[in-house]
Amino acid sequence: MRAAVPRDWHFCVHERKLAVREWGDPQGVPVIALHGWLDNAASFTLLAHYLPQIRIIALDMAGHGWSDHRPLGQPYYIWDNVADVHALMDTLGLEQAVLLGHSMGAAVATLFAGAFPERVSQMIMLDGLVPLDYSADDLPASLAKAVRKAARLGRRSLRPYESFEQAIATRMNSRWPVSKAAATWLLERGLKETASGWYWRSDLALTQPSIVRLCEAQIAAFVRSLTMPVLLVMADKGKEFEPIEATVNLVADLDFKVVEAHHHLHLEESAARQIAEWISQRL
Repeated sequence: MRAAVPRDWHFCVHERKLAVREWGDPQGVPVIALHGWLDNAASFTLLAHYLPQIRIIALDMAGHGWSDHRPLGQPYYIWDNVADVHALMDTLGLEQAVLLGHSMGAAVATLFAGAFPERVSQMIMLDGLVPLDYSADDLPASLAKAVRKAARLGRRSLRPYESFEQAIATRMNSRWPVSKAAATWLLERGLKETASGWYWRSDLALTQPSIVRLCEAQIAAFVRSLTMPVLLVMADKGKEFEPIEATVNLVADLDFKVVEAHHHLHLEESAARQIAEWISQRL
């Protein structure tokens, strides 16, 4: 399948470069697309193919894809992405936009929309809704584990792939498998070639556990602030629905769907076509 032609650009936040990939009609409805953990903006390539009339604006979140890493030693807290989304909308001069989020990106979208509901007209959430949380009893042990792992981070290095093809095969058979075409889109943006092999561009610090997370009551407060229509599409072979169940009933205007797909449902042909149809109907 021939992919839609993208437009790549970047902007800066506090001297950090954040990369953006756009597709579709520049005059179409603006849709801010937020990818999942360790993915990048190319995650929305297939949806862009089926939605040429819509302006999809996909952000490489900090530490991912072509965006800069956060400063050395600074943890990757999910709420820090909210400020970057806010800066992206201000850079574009958008008073309001649709938010499209997959997995971690869906959680970022919920935090942004809960904090700035007036700037979000609709939300399309793919196999995700809210951030992960810690139970209060688990927090001391989780904090200790995170601090110990962070201290070891500087001594770690990743072994490079010998070839791009080896990286593709590895990504296709990972915990969240994708097709060869999808793996190629993700890795063309997610890898860099050096004299010693192919390395991930993503920051190794992203793999470290969070020292702290929002608690259930805090997350619920954000969900209750979602005053706009929300389309939540879950994959039947994707994430467990249980973490979302506690908060999904708090969404005031929710349209809930399930599709036959794996976690990267928007990168599977049949599911992507169905999602694109639902998006077209709403926008």
